[in-house]
Amino acid sequence: MLISATTAETETAVEPVKKASGKTLWLLAPGVIWMLLFLVTPILMMIYVSFWTQTTFKITPDLTIKSWVTFFTTDTYLSALWTTIRIWLIVLVSTLVVGYPAALYVGLFVKNKTIQTALLVLCVIPFWTSFLIRVLAWRPMLGKEGTINLILQGLGIIHQPIEVLLFSELSVIIGMTQIYCVFMVGPIAFMMGRIDQSIIEAAQDLGAGFWRIFRTIILPLTMPGVVVGAIFVSVMVLGEFATAAALSGRKVNLLGNIIVTQVGSLKWAFAAVVGVVLTLLMGIVVAALLRVVDLRKEL
Repeated sequence: MLISATTAETETAVEPVKKASGKTLWLLAPGVIWMLLFLVTPILMMIYVSFWTQTTFKITPDLTIKSWVTFFTTDTYLSALWTTIRIWLIVLVSTLVVGYPAALYVGLFVKNKTIQTALLVLCVIPFWTSFLIRVLAWRPMLGKEGTINLILQGLGIIHQPIEVLLFSELSVIIGMTQIYCVFMVGPIAFMMGRIDQSIIEAAQDLGAGFWRIFRTIILPLTMPGVVVGAIFVSVMVLGEFATAAALSGRKVNLLGNIIVTQVGSLKWAFAAVVGVVLTLLMGIVVAALLRVVDLRKEL
């Protein structure tokens, strides 16, 4: 009798689990179908097309590695790959340097929730305008007769305009840092808001200074926000082409610019090669960042 009762209880407990599993699968179905149609299938098609035979006027589905060999043996394309990686690293560091103190101030030192919300809204106000306007707005700021040069000359700091501010790699980095900094501020500020203030107060009561509290409490607890922000910034910067085209005068050639140029020339196979390389690069970067912090555990 005892065995029968135990078996019945087990079956009763397992039944809801089976039903829940079935419902979960149905809930996953739209997302899985969406990802298969609009992510996996395009990537597989891009890989397939990258091996097609490309001539000047046409492309045929005869498989060849010629486009891949061209990419990895041409200095121009390897230079673009290195420029993309270099600018991504610089922008990632610059957005962190600018964004972390801002998030620290909003999340830790501003106690009023209304003011916190207002400051975060201020960060996203530039996004009320189009991306292209935000990029082109830097031209009158960075030009030889732009605002920055006029202010520096007016203050007597410089006597000649600084020409490197515009149509250079520096202008691309400045533009990208301003545009993507908010994607670093948001996740870090969110994690700042989750820190229990009693922990910081306890550390202060025990005599810990600000930097020790920051190093041992604040920084570790906000690392998930840093990783999420870094993923956002990395994916968008690695795929960039518009900022480089508008602010560098086409002097800075990123992988995104090469894709645009090759698609404009109807060289789909080579554009697919660059697209696959860029996708692999993004995948490696995201996988490396996810190894820094276990987001499933921390969030």
